[in-house]
Amino acid sequence: MKKGIHPELKDTTVLCSCGETFQIKTASEKMTIEVCSKCHPFYTGSNRNTGRGGMVERFKNRYNVTK
Repeated sequence: MKKGIHPELKDTTVLCSCGETFQIKTASEKMTIEVCSKCHPFYTGSNRNTGRGGMVERFKNRYNVTK
């Protein structure tokens, strides 16, 4: 690695939207994130309704699809 071209690594506080904070090393001083391992559905086992329901029904209504 070339010397003098890389930024200094600092201890950074990461703030999640759920309120969780933790420390990492990075070039920036402060970070905010939307999802962390404490609130992510994959890690917690809980499911959020983030899908768009009713897409099949909208398709059927739009193209007049019947059985």
